[in-house]
Amino acid sequence: MSITAERKQALITEYGTKAGDTGSPEVQVAVLSERISNLTEHFKDHKKDNHSRRGLLKLVSQRRRLLDYLKGVDEGRYKTLIGKLGLRR
Repeated sequence: MSITAERKQALITEYGTKAGDTGSPEVQVAVLSERISNLTEHFKDHKKDNHSRRGLLKLVSQRRRLLDYLKGVDEGRYKTLIGKLGLRR
């Protein structure tokens, strides 16, 4: 359910604004999106895992808050990020 260190490092280098950038909203949203997709796959096999479902809802709301923050600060960065992650249709 969690992501590997290699995958997390790949996300950091792909979405970071500079080397070693782990705190920018882009990186945080990308890591959260990866965790959310992993949990979504988990629920296809374990439909009654309500404890993990609560964690999933917390991750989704945290990602939503970060996206709202990014939209308020710089809408261009927001649109680029959701385009790269494919979050909105």
